Amino acid sequence: MTIKVKAIIGSTSSTSFNLKLVEFMKNRYADQLDITPVFINDVEMFSVDLENAVPANVKSFKDNVKDSDAVLFAVPEYNFSIPGALKNAVDWLSRGGDFTIKDKPAFIIGSSMGALGSVRAQIHLREILSNPALAPVLLPGNEVYIGSIHEKLNEEGELIDQGTIAFLDQVVENFVEFYNKNKAAVLV
Repeated sequence: MTIKVKAIIGSTSSTSFNLKLVEFMKNRYADQLDITPVFINDVEMFSVDLENAVPANVKSFKDNVKDSDAVLFAVPEYNFSIPGALKNAVDWLSRGGDFTIKDKPAFIIGSSMGALGSVRAQIHLREILSNPALAPVLLPGNEVYIGSIHEKLNEEGELIDQGTIAFLDQVVENFVEFYNKNKAAVLV
């Protein structure tokens, strides 16, 4: 059985390195993870004025994420933090009382052209996700910070850096084990 994973793409760029990573993972780990990218480009800006009349694009986004066994956040770093569009999407996930990602197994990856590979953005995202209205169950101790990503892809945008691939192999193996332990704990 494969784990149904919705991968929230934290960038709105059509040339997103993080989307390329998710596409790589979707292909490489298809026997373990059924990964579907979820885009945040059209998610309406959050406003309490809209909270009781949720826009169709927000409802579609939330329903898409909710229809999963697990969530993968693919996070770029903008100005030492997460992109505003990602923060907006996460804000919607915390609203409406439906607890879209609460207790859902999740993990985070991130890349950038810089040396730190979205480390600050991921620190901020982890803090945001600790909100009780969000509270996914994050894979501990498997931080994926891929720096200099532009040097680790070929001309077709495919990940070719063997060290990074081996690291992702281990993280995915760890996540599958983590997921199965969480699932077993819930069934007890």
